[in-house]
Amino acid sequence: MTCTLGEVKNRADFIIYWGGNPAECHPRHFTKYTIMQKGKFVPNRKARTMVLVDIRETPSAKASDIFLQITPGKDFEVITTLRALVKGQRVNLDLVAETGLTIEQLQDLVDRMKKARFGVLFFGMGLSMTRGKHMNSAAVLALAAEMNAFTKFVAMPMRGHGNVTGADVVLRYTTGYPFGINMCRGYPRFNPGEFSTVDLLVRGDNDAALILGADPGATMPQPGIDHLARIPTIVLDPKVTHTSRLSRVHITTAATGISAPGTVYRMDEIPLPLRPPLKSPYPSDEEVIRRIHQAVAKRPGWRPTLNGKAMR
Repeated sequence: MTCTLGEVKNRADFIIYWGGNPAECHPRHFTKYTIMQKGKFVPNRKARTMVLVDIRETPSAKASDIFLQITPGKDFEVITTLRALVKGQRVNLDLVAETGLTIEQLQDLVDRMKKARFGVLFFGMGLSMTRGKHMNSAAVLALAAEMNAFTKFVAMPMRGHGNVTGADVVLRYTTGYPFGINMCRGYPRFNPGEFSTVDLLVRGDNDAALILGADPGATMPQPGIDHLARIPTIVLDPKVTHTSRLSRVHITTAATGISAPGTVYRMDEIPLPLRPPLKSPYPSDEEVIRRIHQAVAKRPGWRPTLNGKAMR
């Protein structure tokens, strides 16, 4: 269900943006990869159809051929209705009306999706910021998978910050899962909603945190930020951030790709090796983690104690 942005540029004739505003958040996406590009099998803009699904009219709506404005928090209901219509199942018209769309609009969208030669559904962070969270993303992936019974259809997330895909890719080829992983039992357990970072912090399940290449203090819900401030939080970052201000320890590191080598991944999971043009007096993230690992390995193994004495 995934593909590269090069395939999208050359082949996609039906494009859906859901829960995102690429005109402002990904300004090069339109011109470099999708609606404005002349692809190998899609000669011009007129040969592509662009649909925008969002809760409000954004600047991206001006570039769309079809704009569907849905009721906030009703993404899952809309996607589920589309899946039912794709399979020819009956739907409850009263529940459809609550989504802000009509059954005619949804049926027209399904018909256009089935007629496409190559369709792609880009889903943004707005889809995961509602109550549905990972269930919305799972429903989108299921919709794309079911569309392949009729035509070629793929789904791709519109990631927010740079190299967000990198962590998912590395975790996936090392553990088999992209995120929401618990290693407490010595093997990976995957359960979004339980082991996801946001859920752990909001519930207050963890008693320490090590933050690398992220700024959860600027993006996560306030209960999660408050919990980070309560527990020992260690931050590795080249600059001062919202998270480093509330942390117990902030280790300044070299900026990857600028003063330290590394690899970043595009949102279509293409790896890009980086060679630093500058030098930095600070260590890289890898070097700091390696030193921490070596220091921990030198410590004796933990044993339970009773009355101050180690138990055999």
